[in-house]
Amino acid sequence: MDLVPALEEPLKKVLGPPTAKVMAEHLGLHTVGDLLHHYPRRYEERGQLTHLADLPMDEHVTVVAQVADARLHTFASAKAPRGTGQRLEVTITDGNGRLQLVFFGAGVHKPHKDLLPGTRAMFSGKVSVFNRRLQLAHPAYELLRGDAEETVETWAGALIPIYPATAKLESWKIGKAIQTVLPSAQEAVDPLPDSLRDGRGLVPLPEALLKIHRPHTKADIEDARSRLKWDEAFVLQVALARRRHADAQLPAVARKPKPDGLLTAFDARLPFTLTEGQQKVSKEIFDDLATEHPMHRLLQGEVGSGKTMVALRAMLAVVDAGGQAAMLAPTEVLAQQHHRSIVEMMGELAEGGMLGGSEHATKVVLLTGSMGMAARRQALLDLVTADAGIVIGTHALIEDKVQFHDLGLVVVDEQHRFGVEQRDALRGKGKQPPHLLVMTATPIPRTVAMTVFGDLETSVLDQLPAGRSPIASHVVPAADKPHFLARAWERVREEVEKGHQGYVVCPRIGDEEVDPKKKKSAEDEAEKRPPLAVLEVADQLAKGPLQGLRVEVLHGRMHPDDKDAVMRRFAAGETHVLVATTVIEVGVNVPNATAMVIMDADRFGVSQLHQLRGRVGRGSAAGLCLLVTEMPEASPARQRLNAVAATLDGFELSRIDLEQRREGDVLGQAQSGARTSLRMLAVIEDEEIIAEAREEAAAVVAADPELTNLPGLRTALDALLDEEREQYLEKG
Repeated sequence: MDLVPALEEPLKKVLGPPTAKVMAEHLGLHTVGDLLHHYPRRYEERGQLTHLADLPMDEHVTVVAQVADARLHTFASAKAPRGTGQRLEVTITDGNGRLQLVFFGAGVHKPHKDLLPGTRAMFSGKVSVFNRRLQLAHPAYELLRGDAEETVETWAGALIPIYPATAKLESWKIGKAIQTVLPSAQEAVDPLPDSLRDGRGLVPLPEALLKIHRPHTKADIEDARSRLKWDEAFVLQVALARRRHADAQLPAVARKPKPDGLLTAFDARLPFTLTEGQQKVSKEIFDDLATEHPMHRLLQGEVGSGKTMVALRAMLAVVDAGGQAAMLAPTEVLAQQHHRSIVEMMGELAEGGMLGGSEHATKVVLLTGSMGMAARRQALLDLVTADAGIVIGTHALIEDKVQFHDLGLVVVDEQHRFGVEQRDALRGKGKQPPHLLVMTATPIPRTVAMTVFGDLETSVLDQLPAGRSPIASHVVPAADKPHFLARAWERVREEVEKGHQGYVVCPRIGDEEVDPKKKKSAEDEAEKRPPLAVLEVADQLAKGPLQGLRVEVLHGRMHPDDKDAVMRRFAAGETHVLVATTVIEVGVNVPNATAMVIMDADRFGVSQLHQLRGRVGRGSAAGLCLLVTEMPEASPARQRLNAVAATLDGFELSRIDLEQRREGDVLGQAQSGARTSLRMLAVIEDEEIIAEAREEAAAVVAADPELTNLPGLRTALDALLDEEREQYLEKG
């Protein structure tokens, strides 16, 4: 059964081409159904006014307020040299705060007539600052006349919906458009099975749409929200449950390690015992590898919890069972680092076919885009002939030319950099679908993992291996207390004198062309300076506070060979201080590095700071991480940094991060430019709904994988997974 045509009706037929064009370009809305699912951000009450005191800078706002006074001034300017220029200043109030509106030139006449003291209206515009006061310049406005029939109808009830709007389309115009299409809501097909809806006391979809756009009471809004949240959670979980179900139907080769093969030989070499967590997670992975359908597992582990060790043992088990394993890393620096550390950990077990190699040995090859032709040709040959049991590489592994003899396991490091399609492309390299292990060091709260990686089973490593040292973290307020920054450099010098090394991290490289035409963001304007750069900072440190120490730089635009050489010198202890961008964020492992100074730390996200900090304290000596910022004490940025300094628990930090960020980012849509499929659901707040929806979805899919008896649900799924929105979980 198809979607009821009323909801598929293109907006240009209903609202006319000009409005439809703005809605498509600025809000991504194309059909009547899209518009009905464009929900109000909040509601204004007739009797209450917005708080003008806490308007966000540089954002497009809609406020309901009363005109306190209006004055017309004349002035002289280049365009009106005889003093004939006109400026209308209107002050509006909500009983608590006041806000200035300004209109210029010919634009003053209509507002001068309309906006008389005592008039109430909705005003919409971008908040700016003039003479240290907030103002709206040339705002659009809609008078709220209680008596006019049309207004009473349009703003039915006492609650005025305020919609996510743009400069080209004010909230009330969106509201009017929605009133036009609202009758079609009656024809919305309900995706929830009746039993689920009745069992949970949820209102039918047409009623929910009516109540969200035209509530008469706050209870109406609550009813509608609970219902629409369930829709989002359930449809998303059904999509994931179907993906899990389809994967479980695929055949895979069971990979069981030989009793005294490569894995046994490797374990015997280990100078330490695995943590309980590593043993538990390894068992989950080995159990999955032994089954005849593909493993799909997400391995989450704190920075330094030993994920690489767990992944390597899984790869060795597969090689033991006659297969090959591929590890996919997001950057060349990281691929080289993994290759180096795996070869070191394996010793003579990585020298398959070479003199001195152990009888169980295999070859471990590296494959990256910047390798020389000869080395690349040899690596490709080793993969086809099965001489290489393990390959570590970047996206270069996904290319068509790369052929495997028998790919049994794919390990993806730092999942958030790889999209679902890339995962699938690599899986397509096996004669039968290979097993898949996805690793991430960015701790993801359980609900986000269920929403984003719901097609994967999850394993968590939350204890650090013995011998890992604590990391002390402190915020260094460079603007309030410059002597703290001087002390930070002394601390780095002290660590070097003890025989250790340090990192200095900066947000920028410093050789970028600055485009004079490029508009600065409000934040840059506020800071009055661009973020600190590696090249400038390294130079200042070498000539100043770190004079006499060997300081080197590392950033993403260097030639791969140069990057590798810098990393080798640092790992060998020849360099005292490495000044770098976030290229060191993931996986760089130098146990002797104990100090890290992060410049302009407020420019990084919470989880990024946590990742960076995990580069120190990797050996037996304690780590030190200093977060340098010029942000004032009361600012949200400082609170964020204080949170990072206060805890080493990545899961706790990722919750803080999510609560501070907007919801849309959670599904990674922000990176891929598509709209988030979540409009109503807040991943952290609505944990229970997500967990319950996952159970309901699994039951529905188990009973009816093709959803034959649920046409409404099939329709909703097609809408969620349509081409245009890009695969909804695309994270690439």
